[in-house]
Formats: sequence, C-alpha cells, structure tokens
Amino acid sequence: MAGKQYNADSIQVLEGLEAVRKRPGMYIGSTGSKGLHHLAYEIIDNAIDEAGAGFCDQISVTINPDGSITIEDNGRGIPVDIHAGKQISAVRLAFETLHAGGKFSGEVYKTSGGLHGVGASVVNALCVYLTVEIKRNGKLYRVEYVEGGRLKSDLAVVKKSIKGTGTSVTFKPDPLIFKETTVFKYDTLRSRLMELSYLNSGLTIILTDNRGETKTETFASKNGIIGFVEHINRESGFSTVHKKPIYFKGEKDDVLLECAIQYNDGDDESLHSYVNNIPTDEGGTHESGFRTALTKAFNNYGRKNNLFKKDENLIGDDLKDGLTCVLSLKIRDPQFEGQTKTKLSNMEVEGIVQSLTNEGISQFFEKSPAIAKEVISRTLSTCLLRLAAKKAKELKKKARDAEVKALSGKLAACSGKDKSRNELFLVEGDSAGGSAKMGRDRRFQAILPLRGKVINTYRAKIDKVLENEEIRSIISAVGSGIGKEFDLEKGNYARVCIMTDADIDGAHIRCLLLTFFYRYMKPLILNGRVFIAQSPLYKIEKERGKIVRYAFDDNELKKELKELGRTAKISRYKGLGEMNPDQLWETTLNPVHRRMIQVTIDDALEAERKLRILMSEQVEPRREFMMENIVFTDADM
Repeated sequence: MAGKQYNADSIQVLEGLEAVRKRPGMYIGSTGSKGLHHLAYEIIDNAIDEAGAGFCDQISVTINPDGSITIEDNGRGIPVDIHAGKQISAVRLAFETLHAGGKFSGEVYKTSGGLHGVGASVVNALCVYLTVEIKRNGKLYRVEYVEGGRLKSDLAVVKKSIKGTGTSVTFKPDPLIFKETTVFKYDTLRSRLMELSYLNSGLTIILTDNRGETKTETFASKNGIIGFVEHINRESGFSTVHKKPIYFKGEKDDVLLECAIQYNDGDDESLHSYVNNIPTDEGGTHESGFRTALTKAFNNYGRKNNLFKKDENLIGDDLKDGLTCVLSLKIRDPQFEGQTKTKLSNMEVEGIVQSLTNEGISQFFEKSPAIAKEVISRTLSTCLLRLAAKKAKELKKKARDAEVKALSGKLAACSGKDKSRNELFLVEGDSAGGSAKMGRDRRFQAILPLRGKVINTYRAKIDKVLENEEIRSIISAVGSGIGKEFDLEKGNYARVCIMTDADIDGAHIRCLLLTFFYRYMKPLILNGRVFIAQSPLYKIEKERGKIVRYAFDDNELKKELKELGRTAKISRYKGLGEMNPDQLWETTLNPVHRRMIQVTIDDALEAERKLRILMSEQVEPRREFMMENIVFTDADM
C-alpha cells in the first residue's frame, strides 16, 4: 500500500506546536480519563498505521510500575535522518511540532487513523517525561524529553549491531494537566486493543500490566471483523438468527469497505462503524449510505423471491432490531464533525458506501439463499409489528394525552423557557422531592420525584418498560421520545440530573436509571447531558451552628475535623430527605457550589460489557466483578 520511500523528507510540517499545555482540551477533548487514554491511542494509532501499510505485525502495550506506558511496534521505525527544511532529525520534528508527520501527502500511508488526532507532539507536551527508542539501520536510537516536551537528551545511537526495526515510545502523563487521574485503566485499554485486533486481521497485540502482579493478554484475529460480530453476539447473550455472518468487502474511488452482519433475536441494534480504525460513535455519511443500501437490498431480494405479501415493504427501522454489524472503512482524507469529533462528514463517501453495500449484500444473498430467507424473515416480523402498532396508535393517543396531564401534578416544572439552560432533577423519594421543590431555583430547575426503584430495562421488553409508571413520567418530562424515535432537539432540558441518596439503594437506583438512558436515550449521554448530583454525607457544626461545613466523604470529614477540632458536632445524613430546602440548595442544587459528575462513554463496547455484567440475570459474572472492584473499609472487615 506504500508509495514513496519513507525517509526524513516524508515528514511535512503544517504548523508549529502551540501552547498545548494551556488549552489541552482543544487537542485531546478533556483532561479526564477519556483524554488520558487518548494519549495512548495517539501513539497506538501510529503503530496501527504501520500495520495497515504492511510493515508491522506486532504491537506491545505495557503499563509500567511507575504509571507510565510503553507502546512498541516492529514497523520500519520513525526516520532518524535530518529533515532538509527544519535541520533537525525527523523523529524530533514529529514529537516537537504539531501536525508534523508522514501522513498528510497520502504517499507514505494510503490511509491513516493518526490524522484523526493531533499527533505525538501533543502527547509529548502533556507528559512528565517521554522517551522514544527507534530500531533502524541496524542501530538503536534514543531521544528523551521531560517537563512537557523540553528536550533532555538529543537523538543519539545507544546501541549498535542490532536486529529488527521498530519504534518504542514510553511516556508518563503529567498530573498537573490530568488532575482527575493519571491512572491508565486496564479494561479500557483492553477493550480498544481487542477491537483493533479484529479490525486488523493478522496483527498481534500484546497488553501487559506490570503494576503489582503482572497480567498479560494477547489479541489476534484470523477471521477479522467476522470474528468481531460473532464476539459481540456472544457477549450480548442473545441467540443468533443465522450462524454464518453476512460478509462482503469492496473498493471504489480509493474507498475500501469491509462489512460483517449477523442478526440475533434481541430488540436492540448494535452497529459499530469505523473509519481508518477510529470508532465513529456518532455515525456519519458512511452509516447513512449503509442503511439506505441495506434496506434497498433486502427489499429487492424479498420482492424478487416472493418473500413479501402485496402490501409489505421494509423500512429502515425494520432492519434495526437484532442487527449486529461491524462496518469498517479505509479512506484517504477523513473529515469529522460533531461534539466528540466521531461523526464522518465526507459527502462523497455516502454514495460510494451505498453502492458497495448494495452490491455486496445482493451477491451474498444470491450465493446464500437460506441465510437470506432467515434474515429477511427476521426483519419482516419487525415490519409486521410496526404495521400493527400503527393501527393501534390512534387508540393509544388519548391515553398518552391523559398521562401527560397527570404528570403535571407530579412534575414541578421550571418557569423559564430557555431549553439551553433548564435542568431536570430526578429525585429519589417524595420527601427529598419536596425539599428539592422548595429549595430549587424555579426559573430553570424542574423536579421530578421518583417513587421506589424503576424497572431494570436491560432485559425487559419495551412493552414492560412502558408499563412502569416512573419510566413513563421520565419519558414525558424529558420530551425527546425514546429508542428509534428519540430526537435530542425536542428535549425540554439541557441537563438531566440524577439525585439519589448516598447509600446502596441510591446507587442501585442510579444504575437502573443510567441503564434506561443508555438503552433508550443514548444521545443524551453522548452529548453530555446526563449528570449525577453529589450530596454530602456529613454536616459539621461548631459554636452552636455559627460555623457549618459539609463533607462528601470520610476523607473530607477528616480534613474538616482537623481544621475545626474534634469538638465539632457531626451529623451523618441517611438520605436526601433529611436535608431541609436551604441545605439542599446550598450543597446540591446551587450551580455555584454543587458538585456534578457528567456521565460519559469512554468506550461503547466496554460500556455494554459492564451493563451486561451488572444488569443481566447472570449472577456469577456480577459477583466476580463486584469482588474485583469493591473497596472495603476497616468498618466492613
């Protein structure tokens, strides 16, 4: 796939490195856990590009005891010769200059995932130290940086007469930048590396964690994305409609498409799309082209082979139930949009994907008519349910109108009409709901009290979900609809905040609500509109209430007592209902002082895996997960 020789002149400079440390969020999205792992993905993506170009078949990712991480590949090794234009070594140029690399011309790398991000230089800028070692020309070269990109030791040969080629990058994130955490999560890395092994058939990826007892896993897939869809369906717990996945690939106008499809008997869609190995969680033009062609190919085959009755015709939504699909594209110059930069916007791609998909599915169906009939029969059952639901829609309309009217007596709405500011608080219990209603700012804060625990929506069918009164109230209050009919723009609130007690029951209710939002209102989470309100565990008073402090955990309590003295009076809140309206406003509702956790999805596959463990009917995996992740205190022993 490579074109010209890969040397120093392959490195092109687009612009100088700016003050990355001052505004890191502009380059890596956030300085939380997601941004931290983005650093690793930037370097991993460079190694993946070497594999895609045909020069690398093994990548090692190692978490070191000091919290640093090492990413090593057996590719060609970054060029070490002097760049003609900049008069420094090419490897230094790549790690010191923003948007400097060998991927912009399309001559060295036909396609690249690295262009999705901002490059090795930004990783360097946000680290305590970074070391690059390169095997090339029979020598081992090393260059070292400290303090966010300051050169510690220039590129030099540290060993001669070595075998092999490749690049090794070791770096440690800077806690001054990543104040929330600098700890790499094994499960997060594991999920992404397993994903990459499926997307790059023939590539071996080794993940090792040397923190404490060493843990190592190897990921390699001979079946590529066919194995990927089979893995996703195994993890889902649902039975597959057809054993052999639908698979096709094709190339047109420098767009390489590969797709695998396997239906299961569940109600949910699991479509995972990628562009140059980068997950496109928000879809884009490639998904639009795929969906159009999928519907067209199914309808054409069904009519041609007399599988439909006269008035039957599949629409896009009929093909979503039970669909498990991996769609992988390789293109020269991907353009992304959206808040999380995971939505493909290349307009020319839609028609190309539509053409390749229509041709690929049609040819597969002609060669495998038994599978075609099984799959179309599966989608036809959804179609028939849709037609039946349409007939019953008018009968249900009056009932829904009555439900909205009943909600008006339960929901304490806000007076403001600015949807970009308004907030909805889902509050556990009538007592806490009453305090919240009195303590809130009525101009932009709405309160919806919830009675008891909502239904576990992970396994329940949609009809059972909608029978739950609390779920119906949430749907009506949010106003965006659910599932396939969800429309973010129709929503009534900029933020939906879960406010429950700081105990086991409160945690369970939060988990149940988050499961509902993930399954039926996922765009709320993807667009950063779901929050968890934090309420204090302790109230500390001194001098008969003249001094009042709050502590959100035991560590904060110790800190306050150290300052106020052991004679201070401590009250532990058993629940939100024990707080009066003023206290609830001061600690939990007031935007100036409150603490909110924004709910995000770092990795869709990992999120689905954990939901399955926590919310499915299988007890043993949940027990193992809890034993591995619960931190016991002295009081529990």
